[in-house]
Amino acid sequence: MDSKSFYINRRKFLASSAAAMALSSFGAYGLELVHSQKKWRVGLIGCGWYGKSDLFKLIQVAPVEVVSLCDVDQKHLEEAAHLVAQRQQSGKKPRLYRDYRKMLAEKDLDIVLIGSPDHWHALQAIEAMESGAHLYLQKPISLDVLEGEAILATARKLGKKVQVGTQRRSTPHLVEGKKNIIDAGLLGKISHVEMCCYYHMRWNANPPVQQVPDHFDYDFWSGPAPLRPYIGLPHRSWRAFMEYGNGIVGDMCVHMLDAVRWILGLGWPKKVSSTGGIYVQKDSIANISDTQTAVFEFDELNCIWQHRSWGSPTDPEYPWAFFIYGDKGTFKGSVHQYEFVPNGDGETIKKEVVYEREKYPEDLKEDGIELHTAPATRAHMLDLLNAIERDKLPVADVEQGHISTASCIMANLAMELRRPLVYNPQQQIIVNDAQATELLKKQYRGPWQHPSESIL
Repeated sequence: MDSKSFYINRRKFLASSAAAMALSSFGAYGLELVHSQKKWRVGLIGCGWYGKSDLFKLIQVAPVEVVSLCDVDQKHLEEAAHLVAQRQQSGKKPRLYRDYRKMLAEKDLDIVLIGSPDHWHALQAIEAMESGAHLYLQKPISLDVLEGEAILATARKLGKKVQVGTQRRSTPHLVEGKKNIIDAGLLGKISHVEMCCYYHMRWNANPPVQQVPDHFDYDFWSGPAPLRPYIGLPHRSWRAFMEYGNGIVGDMCVHMLDAVRWILGLGWPKKVSSTGGIYVQKDSIANISDTQTAVFEFDELNCIWQHRSWGSPTDPEYPWAFFIYGDKGTFKGSVHQYEFVPNGDGETIKKEVVYEREKYPEDLKEDGIELHTAPATRAHMLDLLNAIERDKLPVADVEQGHISTASCIMANLAMELRRPLVYNPQQQIIVNDAQATELLKKQYRGPWQHPSESIL
């Protein structure tokens, strides 16, 4: 069967049994739909790699109509529209927008997915909620701490459900490991955690300034961030710059810190410290650290992060992972597996990632898909819908996403200032540190206005 026939036949099946499909999908993840025949009206802001991937997972597990797509890159926009028309039940192409404000002004969306670069998350998330939509918001939720506070305040004021893309909370093997190892008490007293990323993921290049292509609105893409000389950015190289993201800590540590916080039931860290810098990859134009250590302090528990974008991992089986140490054993976790290693006598318990290639064969046709994370994202989407229908908080609620994001931002600030930081979320200040408090809010490029100025 060719690709076109596959999608046509799948659409016919979905159209004839949308309610049954939704119910069976929820049952597969231990969830239950309340209003199973509802068709959700959906929009996506940011039609690049992961924005499309998130949207495709939602289409797979619930009856949706993708109404609107938005991107400042016309090529991304048209490609996404073509793929969505192939995949969704109606076969219709969504409306296309270059300006997210025009898309949201329609006020006709139940859910908005935000897959734009980090420096856009706050403005787009807040305006999407104000337009009446619930959110699937990619991590980290903000570029600075006060953006995150403004997103959280808006969600609570408007009663909107926001699922943050920290989908380790919905990763099947980690959900099982939390229940069977951590919650069962097999580790005993837990007093130390290590987290790491040793992927060679830092963009190490120094390209010349280039002409901005006609299909790409670079000024709008930069938005509230500084307008750097165009060197071929984006679409995934923007993470190399602190003007648009929060480095490897904001990209990768936020996942593992959030997972550890969820597994152990942790809130805000009492103190955050960090050291690091560009120690090895000095020839690149990138300004994010290539080496960094951060310590997140909780009661009788330090969670220590380490990344290197060079060299080899300390444990080749766990190059991006967390290690939870108890007095009775160790729990190792990653996107690919978990492992419980008891101290002394006892049997090691290991569980690998769940794949769903047979159930969702279209995954194999998706360009750049992370097959090992697809089940987690599908479960994450279902959990959001369940939260909306049952009027409860999703598993990766915006407050949890804010704590994990802000903690990582503070790690970067602590590295920059070369001193530990203590954040008071009630007062929204760094305790006894006026200079650090000023850095909780980045300066916006005009005419854009920082949301904290009107919300907090």
